[in-house]
Formats: sequence, structure tokens, C-alpha cells
Amino acid sequence: MASDTDPKSSALARVFNGSGEDPFAILGPHEENGTRVVTAFDPGAARMVAVIGKTEHPLEPLPGQPGGFSGPVPGADPYGLRGYDAKGVYWDMEDPYRFGPVMGELDEYLLGEGTHHALWEALGAHVMTHEGVHGTHFAVWAPNARRVSVVGPFNSWDGRRHVLRRRGQGVWETFLPGVGEGDAYKYEIIGHEGQLLPLKSDPVGFGSEHAPANASVVRDISGYGWSDEAWMRSREARNSREAPISVYEVHLGSWRHKAQGRRISYVEAAEELVGYVSDMGFTHIELLPISEFPFDGSWGYQPVGLFAPTVRHGPPHEFRDLVNAAHKAGIGVILDWVPGHFPTDPHGLGQFDGTALYEHADPREGFHQDWNTLIYNYGRTEVKNFLTSNALYWLKEYHADGLRVDAVASMLYRDYSRKDGEWVPNKDGGRENYEAIDVLKTMNTLSYGEAPGIMTVAEESTSFPKVSRPVDDGGLGFGFKWNMGWMNDTLEYIKKDPIHRKHHHDQMTFGLAYAFSENFILPISHDEVVHGKGSMLTRMPGQGLERFANLRAYYGFMWGHPGKKLLFMGQEFAQEAEWDHNRELDWPALERPGHGGVQRLVGDLNRLYAATPALHVRDCEPEGFQWIEADDADRSVFAWIRRGRPGDPEVVVAVNFTPMEQPGYRLGFPSAGRWREALNSDAEIYGGGGRGNLGGIEAGGTPSHGQAASAEIYLPPLSAVYFVKE
Repeated sequence: MASDTDPKSSALARVFNGSGEDPFAILGPHEENGTRVVTAFDPGAARMVAVIGKTEHPLEPLPGQPGGFSGPVPGADPYGLRGYDAKGVYWDMEDPYRFGPVMGELDEYLLGEGTHHALWEALGAHVMTHEGVHGTHFAVWAPNARRVSVVGPFNSWDGRRHVLRRRGQGVWETFLPGVGEGDAYKYEIIGHEGQLLPLKSDPVGFGSEHAPANASVVRDISGYGWSDEAWMRSREARNSREAPISVYEVHLGSWRHKAQGRRISYVEAAEELVGYVSDMGFTHIELLPISEFPFDGSWGYQPVGLFAPTVRHGPPHEFRDLVNAAHKAGIGVILDWVPGHFPTDPHGLGQFDGTALYEHADPREGFHQDWNTLIYNYGRTEVKNFLTSNALYWLKEYHADGLRVDAVASMLYRDYSRKDGEWVPNKDGGRENYEAIDVLKTMNTLSYGEAPGIMTVAEESTSFPKVSRPVDDGGLGFGFKWNMGWMNDTLEYIKKDPIHRKHHHDQMTFGLAYAFSENFILPISHDEVVHGKGSMLTRMPGQGLERFANLRAYYGFMWGHPGKKLLFMGQEFAQEAEWDHNRELDWPALERPGHGGVQRLVGDLNRLYAATPALHVRDCEPEGFQWIEADDADRSVFAWIRRGRPGDPEVVVAVNFTPMEQPGYRLGFPSAGRWREALNSDAEIYGGGGRGNLGGIEAGGTPSHGQAASAEIYLPPLSAVYFVKE
């Protein structure tokens, strides 16, 4: 046996005390003078044997190395290990150090090149059978680490016991027999300076413990039985610029609660949420981020586990149940995606291997002052690959129909929310973040190329050009962009007392000056009903039912306006309370006057929008819109034409934003003949006064407003009226 001072003894000591960098060179089977010699480590064992069949082959204790054993094991057949405690109680286990690598050379090459578009297939924790034994393969990127171990209840969280094998490109991997579905784990990492880091969750983990616990959890995401083939074949048309897209934005944790305040599960949402959205006529559900996150109050916008559907509502396959059910009901699912920043929680990505690995080292580039979060180092090849492949992960593995990218403006500009001297210019001295722009372009190019039929949506609040134009046309490559300017202007207008609206008339018309510069979605999102802003209903002026009339008129204006639609949950029935992520929506409000009428109106607007080509096929084209009356500020009346393709019946929308009725209002129509009153927000079924045009009007040949025909129409107070050519 070697002395305590020779190199072999020193190497053994380092392995057994957890400081060795290459335990596979010491532990497991090794040939010595033509004989297989097995060295094993189990700090709980007083005695250890190797087992082949029913035969035990004793391993001798290693002097000065508690828990270390070594000895010859004849033959070449697979062996197991059996440990005995001091009382003779034994346990059987496989030797993780007898298994060869899992990751292939191609994976290594693609990881190094930053072009592994299926990163999650190489990294993370994968349940598998390897060399005839069932277990889990772990792989993680930590290029500057001295040692990486996987720890969990299966090894008493002891980082000495299951050290990973270092591979090329900074990746570490191991196969752990006997570890499988539902097992919690973390990575114990010794940094490049020898420091022991806080235990880290898996950056590519597929599951997590319930917060506040934060270990990763092994989840087998293979083998789901999708039954949404019909939807997948048709979704390209359903997600296109020409499609009727009306999005119901949902925070799943507060949409509806169960007994004792329990959050709704994915399985329950597959029935209840999908059924409700279908009944309401929305075409898509947009979920606030469901990537795992540690703090409920972030609503998911500070994610730690980008590859893990939050366990708050169930495991990954049950999230797939929700998506699958939505698709079978003809409803698309859009996921909010957050590549702009990540939290500083010690178990997360920050200083992952003891260095600024995912983030910038310089806080002027790597720290968000507003949110106390870290910013990805977009210029690092592996980080870019991590983000772009994560987008593909949700689109491919979970059949997501789209990604709405959060806080794009914060990515585009290096000086976002920073004062002079607090940011680093780009290589040309400017404020644009070239590296982040490249990540967004690559993400969009890959997403549309590898997941046909999807959509990507930018929440982008500046005038950055061509956000929703193709990359090869100089754009960022998004399919759509949220129209934040329209949202701000119209909400400012509608909150004003009607007597003052005539002085702000242009706030409702200005949006048409740029309405077709991008493929816009008109968003009334969660951001508009939090932080003291109140709800949509409380924004409305007036008393009692007049507030509901204002809101119905506003929704009528919104659904008739060019652009796809998005409404945050609760606003479809005029919830009065501001949204609270800790409470479910105020569903009992539907029993009070006014709320049910707004809900019926939104449902009917959705159905009319979807059934009427003129209201959607040219949402993003100037040929689909023409003002009839944009200048009647004194009476706060707006009227316009919506057009579809040749042969599609035209639609005329007229909106009165005063509480005064407008009888005999002469309005131009593009052609003479019968125009059906397809929707009137003042109808009694919506909670209105039931005033209108008796089902339609007959436009005569008298020109008006630059149109060939006209009619005297009745505009109820605070109302929107839609006429469709018969």
C-alpha cells in the first residue's frame, strides 16, 4: 500500500475530502497488473464488498481514508457495491464511477460552438438506462469550476460522493444509477479559487421544489402523448397577421382558487380555464411566466429555472395537459418569456461557477438598478445559446404557440434607466446593445425556422425601428409588437371626464398615424391594473352604471381599431378591485349589475371580430382602415371603415364618448344599401339603455364625409356601434 506522502495517497486524500478534480481517475474500476481493482467511497460504511451475482468480493479499508475501500474484483462482469455499517446492516448500490460518459463528441462540439439548438437534450438531468442500468444523467456547464458534484437526499447532500467528470467545453457530467423521477438535487461547486459556493439549482433543470425550497427536481419529460395534431397543422394560419387574434392574458396563480385558497392546477385549468376562454371567444391564452421563479411577488418575471414549468400548478406533463387541452379547443397558448434579466438568489445563475458566467462582471453592464437583478452577458456564445435554445425548448417540448418577450427595451439599450456614467457604450460609442439585438434576431430566426406556425411578440416601449419586420429586411424578426403608445394615449383619454375629452381628441386618433408601422397588438395588460393604477372600471369617470358605459364604449373602440387584441383577466367582466396576485379574481362581481353585461359584450366583440374578415384580415395593413370622422372633437365622435379582402363585407364603426345621445347623426357610408347593426354596446343585454338603430340602417345616395352614401344614425350615449354591409 502506498505511503501517506506519495502522489497516489495524496490523490486519494483529495478525492475523499472532496477537493479532487478527477475522481474518475481514482474511483471505480482500474486495471492494475492485469487485474481489475475497484476503489470505492462511502463515508457511512464500516465495511465494503463488491458483489457479482451472489458472490461477495471484499474491498480493504484504505488506511487514513475513512469510507475509502479498494480491492481486486475478478473477471469483467458488472459488479455492484454493498456497504455494511458497524452493526452489520447492509445496503446495496451501483458504483457510479464504473459507468462511462454519456455525452457524445457532437454534443461537445456544438456546445463549444454555441450552436446546440437542443441544449436541453445535452445538459440537465435526464432519466435513462445507461449500460443496462436505470438512473439519471446529469450535465452542467461550469467552465471555471475546480470541482462539481451533484448532491441530494440520495447521497445525504454530501458533495464528496458523486463528483462529475470534466468534459470538454467546460461541461461536467455523470450518470447516477438509481436516481430518477421526483428526486431533488443541486450542484455543489468549488470555484476557480477553491471557494465552496452556495448550492446551485440546475440552470437546465426540468423541475423544481415548491418555493421557498429551491432544489431542482429530476423530471422525465420524454414520452408525452400529444393529441393536438389538427391544431399544429392549422396554427400557422391562426397565428398570422391575417388571423383574428384576441388574447386573454392570465396569471394562473390568481385566476381562480380552490378550497382553502389553493392555486388552480394545470389539470384543472385544462378544463376550467380552457372552457372559459373558449366560451368567451378569445383565440389565445397568454400565460405570465411559468418558468420556475422563487418569489410569488415577481409574478414570474424574475425566473431562476428557465427550463422548468413552475411546480406551483403541477409537474411538466400536467402543464402539457393544459396546452394540449387548449389546442383541442382551438385555442393557442402564448408564454411570457424573460431573457432580459435574472434574480440574484444565491441558488441561481449569479456567479454560478465562482465567476460572472451568465452575467457581466461590470455592474454597469450586468446589473439592473430598477429591479435589483442581473443582466445576461449576451455577447458570450454559450449564454446566447442558452437563451435561444430555451426559446426553442418551450416551442418544441411544450408545443407553445408563441413567446411574448418581456422588457425588450431594457435589452435594446445599454443606457436603459441609467444616468450618464452608469453605462458602457457599444463599440461605436452608441447606446444600442448590439449583442442583445443579435440574441433577439437569432431567437426569432431559429423560432420561426424550427417551430413552424408560431408567433413571437415584443413588449417594446420605444420607437426602435422594424421590431416586427423580418431579420433579412433589417428588422428584429418578431411577428408582433405590443402597441404601448396606443395603450397609454387611449387610457389617458378615457379616464377624463367627458366634458373635457374634446380637448384631448387627438389622443384617440394619433395611433392611426403609426398603426401600420409594425404588426401591432393592442394590449390592456396586467401592468395597467397594478401598483395603484386601479382597475379598468375604476379608471372610468362618472357614477354608477355610467362607468360601465364608458368601459363598454372603450372596448368597442378597441375591438374596432386596427390591431390584434389583448385583455388581462378580470377586465373582461369589469373587476372593480385592482389586481392582487395573492387573491383570485372577484368572480362574485358577476352577480352585481353591470359586470355580467361587460362580460357578454367582450364575448360578443370577440365573436364578431373572428367572424368578420373586415375586422381582422387587414389589422396590420393601411388598406384595411379609413377614417370617416376623425375631427368631431366637440361631440367626441369617432367613425371609420374597416375593410378586408375584395368581396368581404365592409364594417363601419362609430363611437360616441359623451354621455349625450346623438340622434340623427349624419354619417358617411362607403356604399348605399342596408347596413346591419351588428353590435351596439348600449344594448340592454350589456347593461345599456337599449337605444340604437332598430337592427340596421338604410344608407342613401347622399354623399357625406367623403363617402358615396350616408345615413342618419342614432348614437347612444357612451357607446360604440358596428354596422356591417349586407
